[in-house]
Amino acid sequence: MRLASVVLDIPTQALDAPYTYIVPESDAAYAPVTLFDEVDAAPGTDGEELAVEVGCAVVVPLGSRKVVGFVLDVRDLDEGNAPDGVDPARLRPIDAVASKPYFNEEGAACARWIADRYIAPLSACVRLFTPPGAVPKMTRSPYGAWQLVAPETQEADDRWIVPGPAFDDFQPRKNAAKQDAVVSALKSGGEAKVVELTAQVGAVSGAIAALEKKGVVTIEHRRRMRSVGDAAASAAPVRPSASAPKLTDDQARAVELVVQASRRGKGEAVLVDGVTGSGKTEVYLRAIEDVLAHGRTACVLVPEISLTPQTVGRFRRRFGDKVAVIHSRMSPGERYDQWDFIKSGLARVVVGARSALFTPLENVGLYVIDEEHEGSYKQDSAPRYHARDVALWMAARNGAAVVLGSATPSIETLHACAKDPRFHRALLPRRANGRPMPDVQVVDMAKEFGSGSRSMFSLALKRALEEELSAGRKAVLMLNQRGFAKFLLCRECGFVPECPSCSTSLTYHERGAELACHHCGRREPAPGRCPECGSPYLKKFGAGTQRVESELRGLLDEMEGVGPDVPIIRMDADTTSRKGAHQQLLETFAAADAAVLLGTQMIAKGLDFDDVTLVGVINADTTLHIPDYRASERTFSLVEQVAGRAGRAELPGRVLVQTYEGDSVPIRAAAAYDRAAFLKDELPKRKLLRYPPYAAMANVLVWGKNESEVAAEAEAVQKAVQTSVRDFGGDGWSVLPAVPCVLAKLRNTYRWHVVVRAPAGEDLSRALLPFMRRRRAHPSVSVAVDVDPFDVL
Repeated sequence: MRLASVVLDIPTQALDAPYTYIVPESDAAYAPVTLFDEVDAAPGTDGEELAVEVGCAVVVPLGSRKVVGFVLDVRDLDEGNAPDGVDPARLRPIDAVASKPYFNEEGAACARWIADRYIAPLSACVRLFTPPGAVPKMTRSPYGAWQLVAPETQEADDRWIVPGPAFDDFQPRKNAAKQDAVVSALKSGGEAKVVELTAQVGAVSGAIAALEKKGVVTIEHRRRMRSVGDAAASAAPVRPSASAPKLTDDQARAVELVVQASRRGKGEAVLVDGVTGSGKTEVYLRAIEDVLAHGRTACVLVPEISLTPQTVGRFRRRFGDKVAVIHSRMSPGERYDQWDFIKSGLARVVVGARSALFTPLENVGLYVIDEEHEGSYKQDSAPRYHARDVALWMAARNGAAVVLGSATPSIETLHACAKDPRFHRALLPRRANGRPMPDVQVVDMAKEFGSGSRSMFSLALKRALEEELSAGRKAVLMLNQRGFAKFLLCRECGFVPECPSCSTSLTYHERGAELACHHCGRREPAPGRCPECGSPYLKKFGAGTQRVESELRGLLDEMEGVGPDVPIIRMDADTTSRKGAHQQLLETFAAADAAVLLGTQMIAKGLDFDDVTLVGVINADTTLHIPDYRASERTFSLVEQVAGRAGRAELPGRVLVQTYEGDSVPIRAAAAYDRAAFLKDELPKRKLLRYPPYAAMANVLVWGKNESEVAAEAEAVQKAVQTSVRDFGGDGWSVLPAVPCVLAKLRNTYRWHVVVRAPAGEDLSRALLPFMRRRRAHPSVSVAVDVDPFDVL
């Protein structure tokens, strides 16, 4: 007898453990044709019989219903080999197999690890490894029967017409114009696509059917790969480029370090710590060339969709059609085709967002995580994994290496390089073309306000815009905004109310006009005047991109030598929501002579334009005063990253950073490219307040529609977690009081949280996992755990 461990495709903690089913000996292979509704076979199977294997979808009984599940393990049942607590006599058999395997044993092991590490439903973790939108599901018919419904996303086919056995002897009748057109098309081209023929001569379905019946033509269905509409898949084949720039000495050392780590195959990590423009991407390319030469593959992650077209273009120029791409702006069909391309083994390099980690790429020798400091590598819904940590786990299992690249590495990664022997650091302190980093000028907006200026653009920024644009050059302006993070700021002296216990700004709440700390729960009335200087000019930050664009347009129209012909290209959540919008906007900016690219944080990194000579940060303070322990680090990274967009080629660059916090260490340090000064100020605070990397953290989230129920459940969860932590941990473990989240109400849902801390290196998951597994679900309140949260907002 063979047994299979099956996780049900139902994302709930209540059904989280795998169930054991029998693989019937009498029929180890299944033909699932009859289980599908109006389809001939399971997608991608070509009607072949399917066996029970790790990674395939199966139909299994659960009580009186049928459900889809995924096979995690198949083993023979020997004497005394039954799973604990399982009576083989009571096991039920698998009903049918619904797909080929989506993943292998390594994928199953990784799903289990993610479920335990991030305390997430196992089914949700397994789903990471399945093709997007291409998993069958069970539904109940109007008559009560369970039936397997084919996935919404399947292979796309084109119909082609080719000559049949009677083609050479056939002569169309004189009045059969459509048949004559079909035959003529085949005589001239040898074959024809039905859709193209229809576009040329009109509806030909009847003529084709008649010719097929006579044996004159044959209709073939051929797989069509849906284009992703950017550099990832163009209509013309892409040839690998033999040319590559000469490496600098720093780049050569970095490549050697990565190559040696990859060849050792011990799961090591290399931080490529290089200033903007230092040639980090070329280091990745050279290291991947070595990996491919040794018969292995590579996975490259980028943090922003806006970076994907440029990055994919560079990789395809080097590696040709061996590059696949995966990101969320692709249609389900496009993502499925790329997934299938990877599954076929033809793709050797995968480029994409964090989900690209889970594609069926085999024999991976190198994982590259570009801009590794970015928060987008942390998933904000279950399973709340961090792509960096999953890649490190995969590399250790697969005998690969991980490259972490950034001009502003995260504090956690810098700490790992100092403490963990598996981490190495390659420095690229200079730009690859030898050009200097642009000068950064900090503009004190409090002084501007005091001198009578009420504009959001300082006099220095206005002059710089006029000088650069009138000379036919380009500018990038970043609006540093986070719409929900409202804080008070005095426009006279720059004072921002802060919590005395937590070293973070107090968040302004419209309801009740009060200030609150979302770490310790402190609350106080919002002042009518500045407590420091008595000024009534207390501003609730900040402004949106549409308003900035409107004021900027008026400003440019009045400038001599600039005027209305200079375009403003705005990149934000609104203008980039349409598919392909990122690429289109960047192409428009690149094609213009003089132009301004105005955007949010998405334009701060990775963009490479030779003729950008001016960068302006309109309001550097917003991230600085987000009530989160990473606020200073985010501000430092953002300012230094966006500064690197200027002066990347022969033309010199300059950067203006507008701030009401002219003496702020993160801003001053970023302006001077002085990471040591920033860390000297930041690390003692992290250590004193017990934040990462000096502590392990978890954020227990509680949410629901009823405010009082959420508050009560949050208090109960806090007490239960405190008991669990007390039983598991020792000194240095703590559970903070349950408090409302910064976004206390989101989409009519009330949100509370409980923050748990432990000494660095301790496994918080082991302490919290038993509590979550045995917890009885509340009928209207949800609870989840975010291990290693990127923020606690």
